[in-house]
Amino acid sequence: MTLLALSLLLVAVAFALSVWLRRRGGRRHRAMAQLLDSADALEDRLRMARSEIEAIAGDEENPVREAMQEMLRQRLWLQQHGHDASLEQLDTVRASIDAARDSIETQLLQIERARAALH
Repeated sequence: MTLLALSLLLVAVAFALSVWLRRRGGRRHRAMAQLLDSADALEDRLRMARSEIEAIAGDEENPVREAMQEMLRQRLWLQQHGHDASLEQLDTVRASIDAARDSIETQLLQIERARAALH
């Protein structure tokens, strides 16, 4: 009877551990997918806005180049460390990419307002 109870306990612990690992892997997978989606969205936005922003900003202060470099740094970091990174680290990288995209959107809005004021 004790052997049966011990066996059932081991099966229950193994099952609980399996469920916990799957859930953890699921959160990690979602975090990685969200990070990659953010990076892709930033890259798409930068490509669309590149000529417009570069025409205004010139070569001295090029926010598109800076944002592209930041995105490439984040992708390189992800390639090198993504498998071992904590969920918090993945969220931090995604937040950095989202901040870069927000910065580009703000600059595009300023350009749009400046053009509207000229017309």
